[in-house]
Amino acid sequence: GNNEKSNIEVVNKVCSLLDERLPRKKGIYSDLISFVEDRPGHDIRYAIDSSKLKEELNWKPIESFETGLTKTVEWYLANDSWLSKVTV
Repeated sequence: GNNEKSNIEVVNKVCSLLDERLPRKKGIYSDLISFVEDRPGHDIRYAIDSSKLKEELNWKPIESFETGLTKTVEWYLANDSWLSKVTV
């Protein structure tokens, strides 16, 4: 909550985390980014309006975007056997 990021910001942050934790033999992960011509304007950003959660449930995030994304990337890296079972 309380964050609005463009898709490219999120992808670049994931690439940066992977560069730190699982470096490629050649180049960096952001070198692998490609843009698809048939989707201009689609999925431009991620945004969550958490105001209703805050107002009605007195909720507040315990993770920042950065710490949450870092933990997510670390979980996937630590659970590659699970990941290989759910991806093709």
